Amino acid sequence: MNMYDLIQRKKTGGTLTKDEIYWMVNGFTKGEIPDYQMSAMMMAIYFKGMSREETLHLTMSMAQSGEMLDLSAIPGIKADKHSTGGVGDKTSLALLPLVSVCGLNIAKMSGRGLGHTGGTIDKLESFPGFRTDIPIETFEKNASEIGIALMGQTAELAPADKKLYALRDVTATVDQMSLIASSIMSKKLAAGADLIVLDVKTGSGAFMKSEEDSRALAEEMVKIGKDAGRKCSAVISDMDQPLGNAVGNILEVKEAIATLKGEGPEDFTKLCLTLGAQMLLKGGVTVSIDEAEMRVYAAMHDGSALKRLAELVEGQGGDPSYVFEPEKFEEAPLKVEVKAPASGYIQRILCDEVGLCSLMLGGGRRTKEDVIDLRVGLILEKKVGDEVKAGDVIAVLHAADEKSAEEAKKRYLAAVTIGEEKPEERKLIHGIIE
Repeated sequence: MNMYDLIQRKKTGGTLTKDEIYWMVNGFTKGEIPDYQMSAMMMAIYFKGMSREETLHLTMSMAQSGEMLDLSAIPGIKADKHSTGGVGDKTSLALLPLVSVCGLNIAKMSGRGLGHTGGTIDKLESFPGFRTDIPIETFEKNASEIGIALMGQTAELAPADKKLYALRDVTATVDQMSLIASSIMSKKLAAGADLIVLDVKTGSGAFMKSEEDSRALAEEMVKIGKDAGRKCSAVISDMDQPLGNAVGNILEVKEAIATLKGEGPEDFTKLCLTLGAQMLLKGGVTVSIDEAEMRVYAAMHDGSALKRLAELVEGQGGDPSYVFEPEKFEEAPLKVEVKAPASGYIQRILCDEVGLCSLMLGGGRRTKEDVIDLRVGLILEKKVGDEVKAGDVIAVLHAADEKSAEEAKKRYLAAVTIGEEKPEERKLIHGIIE
């Protein structure tokens, strides 16, 4: 085999065999195939696409390029959830304790955030002492005995994906459906779960802006999961405005805790119920979606999921008292109100701009080396469809200093549209891919 022939065939619309794809990915990972040839291949794939079989082989070759976790020591169905990301997306913090107490074992690898807010790992580290750099033995023990464990992704997990993504990022080949799907699913498959439920976002704050593209990505990833022998489904959920009311690490943790008390925002609560029901149904815990939703709802209101979150925190070195006393979390030194400049209805909130407001306040990372200020962020007091009067508080900024607060305030006001007509209500759940 040689790379020239493979590039030539792909650029004219031909297909690559399983052996050829494995050879190519392994060679690139080891440094035997140069960047310029792999760049040419990525561009050929960008324009000519990949078949279902090619996409599966690319995914599996990336998954098998490093460590493949064996979770067989953990009893029962091991469940995982993945979100394509968004603004205010703290879903794992509430969802995973909910499905854990309902009978699924959670053994999840999560990452840190790069962009407007932190990732799941950053949010969990809001709990003093919480560690995600735990030995695999502790990870398996907690997943077996507590029913839930989360750890940071290791460098050995799908190293081919990390190397390929860095190349795609600088060659304008990120936004190709098969390449996106294989990148996400290679890490999920390498992490070893039996069941994967995907939360694919759509809207202005999502990676995929249109519902059509979000659905296509969801279908592609579910196909990969099933072809790889995993139980898999996807929920397409709205990200045209922030999820819930809180944006920012500690603020989002507090909102997740409130949700596990049955006191969360309506949209966030509904998403947790929908995703949780999918996980229970796919995991064989229930036989109907209605029963699954009732189980998740009950766990959200009887205190069991809140207790499970505390057990997760304690099991990984954190202080569980913060789960029951969230007022103990450190607060930002400055709170600045953002007031409506006119009367009317909130017609639109540019979701990605709200994320950038959080970034300006210090709640996210511009580079991997940046340190997040876990205290800062925003609380949305009014959302799309709400009626407001001039001077009403529409958001509260939690800031470290006046300069960042003033800059974020201007940006937030520019992101909000107020008009005379009440906007048509946008669906939270756009579809479920089985």
